[in-house]
Amino acid sequence: MHTRTLGQGLEVSAIGLGAMGMSQAYGPNPGSRDDMIGVLRGAVERGVTFFDTAEVYGPYVNEELVGEALAPVRDQVVIATKFGMRIEDGAIGGVDSRPEQIRRVADASLRRLRTDTIDLFYQHRVDPDVPVEEVAGAVGELVKAGKVRHFGLSEAAAGTIRRAHAVHPVTAVQSEYSLWTRDPEPEVLPTLAELGIGFVPFSPLGKGFLTGTVNAATAFTEGDVRNTIPRFSEDNRTANQALVDHVAALARAKDATPGQIALAWLLAQQPWIVPIPGTRRIERVEENTGATRVGLSADELADLDALASRVGVQGDRYNEMHMGLVGK
Repeated sequence: MHTRTLGQGLEVSAIGLGAMGMSQAYGPNPGSRDDMIGVLRGAVERGVTFFDTAEVYGPYVNEELVGEALAPVRDQVVIATKFGMRIEDGAIGGVDSRPEQIRRVADASLRRLRTDTIDLFYQHRVDPDVPVEEVAGAVGELVKAGKVRHFGLSEAAAGTIRRAHAVHPVTAVQSEYSLWTRDPEPEVLPTLAELGIGFVPFSPLGKGFLTGTVNAATAFTEGDVRNTIPRFSEDNRTANQALVDHVAALARAKDATPGQIALAWLLAQQPWIVPIPGTRRIERVEENTGATRVGLSADELADLDALASRVGVQGDRYNEMHMGLVGK
C-alpha cells in the first residue's frame, strides 16, 4: 500500500477505511460484530493504516468496535474520530462544540477506542453558536495534554478553515467529494493547497452508486440512509445512470472496477487527498486498495473531470436538514 501525507506530517495509507457503515446508515449489517472486527483487522493486514469513526456512529458502538478491533495493532494505525454533535436519546439532537463538551467527548472517545491518544480529532460539523477559534483553542489544549495528536474539520467552508488554522494548525479537512459531488473544488481545495492541509473525501464511491451496484430498480432496506437522500430517489437514480455507465465503460477498458476508477480519479487530483471508502466486506477492502494500482492517462482524467458537468447530476446529496449543516 502506498502512503500519503496529510497536513502537519501525518502519514497514512493512500486509501483509508470509513467504519460508519459497520454500525449504521446502510440497513441491517450482513455480518456479526466478530465479522466486522475481522474486516478491520484484515484491512490492516492489507496495508490500510487510516481508520475513521465518530461518537455519533451508533451512537458510541462504532468507536467501541474500532477500539476493540485495532487494539492489538494500535501502534500500526491512525485512528480519526469526531466531536461536535449533541446526542439525545440515542439520536443526533443538533451541534455542540462548546469547549467543555469537546473535552467530555475526548475523554469518552479515548475510553471507547482503548487508546491514550486520538490521532486525528475532527469537528464533525461547524457550530454556529461557538466561534471556530474557541474550538481550535480547545483542541489545542487537548494536544498539549497529549490526548489528541491532530486537529481536523469536517464539511467546513474555506473561511472557517482559515480562521481555525490561524489558532491551531489544521491537519485535515473531511468532506464529501467524488465524481458526482464536486462541491469542495472552487474554494476548499485551493485553500487546503495554500495552507498545507490534507483532504479526506468521505463517500468517495457516491454511497455505492459509483460502484455500479445501485440502479433505479434497487430497493433499499429499512434503515438505509439512502431512502432519505434526494439524489437516490428512483427518478434521480435513473437520471444519474449515464454518469455511472460512463465510469463502468472506462473500467472495462482498464480491466478495473467502476469503484476503482472513481477512487483512482480522486487519488490523481492531489497527492494530499486520502479517500476513506466504507465497506463491511474484506473483498471490497481488497478492491478499494487496488485502486492505487490503476493508472489514468491525462486524457482519461480530463474526460472524468468534465463528466459531471457534461451529463449532469440530479438531486441534492443530503436532505434539507443535513444540507443546512454543511459548508459553514
